[in-house]
Amino acid sequence: MYNLMKIALVYLFIISSSLFAQEFIQKDLEFSKVIKSKNLLTLHSLLQGENLSYKKTKLFNTNRNNLNDKFKSNYTKLKSFPVENNNPKKKSTGLAILYSVLLPGMGELYANSYESGKYFTIADAVSWGALAGFTVYGDRQRDNYLAFAKSFGGVNPDGKNDKYFADIGFYDDVESYNREQELNRDFQARYTGANNYWKWESDRKRKEYRNLWLSSENAKNNVRFAIGALILNRIISAINAVRLVSAYNKNLNKNLSWNVSFGVQNQVNLPSTFEMKFVANF
Repeated sequence: MYNLMKIALVYLFIISSSLFAQEFIQKDLEFSKVIKSKNLLTLHSLLQGENLSYKKTKLFNTNRNNLNDKFKSNYTKLKSFPVENNNPKKKSTGLAILYSVLLPGMGELYANSYESGKYFTIADAVSWGALAGFTVYGDRQRDNYLAFAKSFGGVNPDGKNDKYFADIGFYDDVESYNREQELNRDFQARYTGANNYWKWESDRKRKEYRNLWLSSENAKNNVRFAIGALILNRIISAINAVRLVSAYNKNLNKNLSWNVSFGVQNQVNLPSTFEMKFVANF
């Protein structure tokens, strides 16, 4: 725009110069005619007119220079300060779910709402810690009750299932167990063969074994609980992350993208004006 104004000023200068030259040539012709007619009175009048024309021309040039200065001042002083705010992109609910499944709380962080997501992260860390702790404790107690049964019950732990280790904690020996199964007419449930033999040294030893076995089984149950907590925590975090992302996108649609520019403009023969432009995109 500044280049266009420069072109306009040059064009104005050319027109003004042409008009001035035309007026000067016309006066010069009149002056020549007067010389030829030797009319001194008319010559004196024309000289006065020429002097007046010269003064007018000088005044015109002065005004023209002032006009150029004002235009230059106008565009020198005019400043624009654009301020832009671009809309951020919408967030994906699919990514929010994926992040929450990988690590609860990350979906909320993706939705710029980790204030609530941090509790899911803490719960996940606690659940993993509980899972590790119960697993280690349960395995250790299993090793303890197997060693105890071998030492005080004559048990061969190789190739035995969980039911066997549960049954030997309720009966003093294998014969007592088999008699009860025969009374119940459940002959297939009997333990036969020397490999399935057991006999506790005392009832107290049997009870000690049972306590070790129960502690191991409780630890296994707690492991299942910890795994369930990890899964449930991820489901709840994913649902919450989807809700937060949806709210984020909905709020994003309400925001405006805007652009502001402002400046001070001095115009010829007019008061100075303050200009501000505001453009909003919905």
